[in-house]
Amino acid sequence: MAKTVTNKVFFKGRKWEFTLNPGPFNVKEHVLITIFANAGAGNVYAIHMVSVVKIFYKRELTFFVALVVVITTQVLGFGWAGVFRRYLVEPAAVWWPQNLVQVSLFRALHEREKRTKGGLTRNQFFLIAFVCSFAYYVFPGYLFPMLTSVSWICWIFPSSVLAQQLGSGLHGLGIGAIGFDWSSISAYLGSPLASPWFATANIAAGFYLIMYVITPIAYWLNIFKAKTFPIFSDGLFTSTGQSYNISAIIDTNFHFNTEAYEQNGRLYISTFFAMYYAVGFACLTATIVHVLLFHGREISQLSKSAFQEKKMDVHTKLMRRYKRTTLYACQHYNSQLQLPWWGILLACALALFFTLPVGVITATTNQTPGLNVITEYIIGYIYPGFPVASMCFKVYGYISMKQAIIFLQDFKLGHYMKVPPRAMFAAQVIGTIISSLVHLGTAWWLIHIIPNICDRELLTAGSPWTCPGDHVFYDASIIWGLIGPRCIFGDLGHYSTVNWFFFAGAIAPLIVWLAHKAFPSKPWIRLITMPVLLGAMGNMPPATAVNFTSWILIGFASGFIAYRYYRDWWSRHNYVLSGALDAGLAFMGVLLYLCLEMEHISLNWWKSHSDGCPLASCPTEPGIMVKGCPVF
Repeated sequence: MAKTVTNKVFFKGRKWEFTLNPGPFNVKEHVLITIFANAGAGNVYAIHMVSVVKIFYKRELTFFVALVVVITTQVLGFGWAGVFRRYLVEPAAVWWPQNLVQVSLFRALHEREKRTKGGLTRNQFFLIAFVCSFAYYVFPGYLFPMLTSVSWICWIFPSSVLAQQLGSGLHGLGIGAIGFDWSSISAYLGSPLASPWFATANIAAGFYLIMYVITPIAYWLNIFKAKTFPIFSDGLFTSTGQSYNISAIIDTNFHFNTEAYEQNGRLYISTFFAMYYAVGFACLTATIVHVLLFHGREISQLSKSAFQEKKMDVHTKLMRRYKRTTLYACQHYNSQLQLPWWGILLACALALFFTLPVGVITATTNQTPGLNVITEYIIGYIYPGFPVASMCFKVYGYISMKQAIIFLQDFKLGHYMKVPPRAMFAAQVIGTIISSLVHLGTAWWLIHIIPNICDRELLTAGSPWTCPGDHVFYDASIIWGLIGPRCIFGDLGHYSTVNWFFFAGAIAPLIVWLAHKAFPSKPWIRLITMPVLLGAMGNMPPATAVNFTSWILIGFASGFIAYRYYRDWWSRHNYVLSGALDAGLAFMGVLLYLCLEMEHISLNWWKSHSDGCPLASCPTEPGIMVKGCPVF
């Protein structure tokens, strides 16, 4: 374009002069485009709340109110990012591993590199990997969806409930299950190629501990009546294993009906779902204690030197040449969402408090502990019986912190690439607003044109419109918002013992810290990061076992084998490969959607369905009858 587009200057000499050709495309412009895309590429969390209110609760929610919530929750994080930029961007020790993928890609595409004899430049390697990723995704994305989860144990034992509970990668423990679909591998934990090996090892340890030790023991000991329900499920059940009729316990004012709840009986969840909440509690306290013990001194020093000049790394010295950006953000809420004014302020305070400790963990491990559970817990106790208020509080409390982390990561990317902060800020703001409008418009459109969208029954038919994240969001609004944590996890509940995990999470990093002090010659002890280990299951559900098993295998191959034994290849191509796989998948995904899904063109054969484990969700308690399952 620089060679062909006219370089004529329009309105020359006036304030609004411009040209269509500012000159050759450079790497800083490329970085700004990437930051613009990053601001809009992530999931807009508030869309889950819109979907749940309109689809599951079938309540009225105007487009304007939805737009207000979506935009305000997406931009509040700018404020938190500005507050903690000194702590999470400028220090060289906070390196944000995910950024290394994009930095490597920029260098591969923009730096001239001589090709070694018999080898490939990084640019050539990227193009080859991109084409391969693009061509391959037609198989798991359309022709062979079963490649998402290959559960061979289920094929060997087609009539065994136990075998399918163990082997199903989508509805069971996923033993031996493996996925060949990059979209499902990188969907929940990010790219395994970008994860430092110590973080991958922590995630693997947490996954195996919870999935293959705690959950099976709790299930087969029948803790919390575990055998009455599926071994792996985010569903809500009655005491006899049937799906709970939520509409029966909601009164005409969209409020919790206590009398109806007593008549219908207690609500139950699977043992795995209970463990998911338990480790969520532990991860939260572990994050605070870990950061205080292992990073408290650095944070204290940065705080003391906040108004003083100190020794800076090379990136900070170069970035100090540019002018600073200041942001004053205001937020707005609507009474239609059930949440009173103090709820917004409390959610913002919670998000602000956790941005620093969560940011430290993310910047060093590439994993982000979430606030979704604790926000639900707090508002559920303070303001029970209002499910929309619970969801609204969670959205404001959790996603504003998560957005701050994303903005800080982008600032670090600009920090590495020496892009002016004001230009970065403009790209982030524009990208975030456009993203909010596009996400909400698309969701609103799909809700009104897709028949039975988000119906669980569509999963067995191979439909892409099953909305697993929305189901988890809905179930959580019932547990925490409508019924309230006191009736589930409190003194009136069946799962009160899981509250001990708050204490266990606080103790775990202390044990690691004491071990590190006792054995300073063992550097691997310091690499045990309890927030990552305990938070490994933070995305399950909607993530399933096969997402983790495949991610861990690739992370091991990259972070341990390739890094240790093929260091030259790893340093040149590892991060470029990650970017190429993402890019190829994205282009083919859009192509399949536009050409096939929008035209309702699909294949219907045995490789088009799930992992072939229909009995994995069956109960094993004697006498429990569930449709499609044998009775023991």
